[in-house]
Amino acid sequence: MSTIEAPDVTAAFARRRDPVAALATDADRLAAACRAMAGRFRDGGRLLAAGRGLSAADAAHVVVEFVHPVIVGTRALPALELPDGGSADSVALFGEPGDVLLVFAPDGVDPDLTGALAAADDMLTIALTGPSPARADHVLVVPSDDPRVVREAHVTTYHVLWELVHVYLAGGVP
Repeated sequence: MSTIEAPDVTAAFARRRDPVAALATDADRLAAACRAMAGRFRDGGRLLAAGRGLSAADAAHVVVEFVHPVIVGTRALPALELPDGGSADSVALFGEPGDVLLVFAPDGVDPDLTGALAAADDMLTIALTGPSPARADHVLVVPSDDPRVVREAHVTTYHVLWELVHVYLAGGVP
């Protein structure tokens, strides 16, 4: 039976500390994305989530968060995961002007997700990326080359998105 040495555990947390702390330095950018999302929901828009590979699970998870809120008093908001993980064709088929396209692109360069963002005419686009950012209205970058760290930070980010969207909706979205 092997044991994990304390320095290994310390190193594991250290790899995550700065990338996750970087979210706080992007607080204004994150708040702007939340405010814009809340405005779209207020006006009848829906959330479409896209992610490929392991990020498809994040897209599915964020949809559940919006559709089935766990906090009493928060309303369900319309959301769906794009069935093909996100492509220009699925955005054209399911997206409507006024919707929100949230893309999980840990490497920022997936050609299908890049195409999905480009096809999102009259939609608000938000990209959660790793160190190579995608092109979107709002880009939230996790500065780490470790894909596990990027995904962990994305989980935190979309939980904050969910929470602040509800805060802005409750406050009337300025």
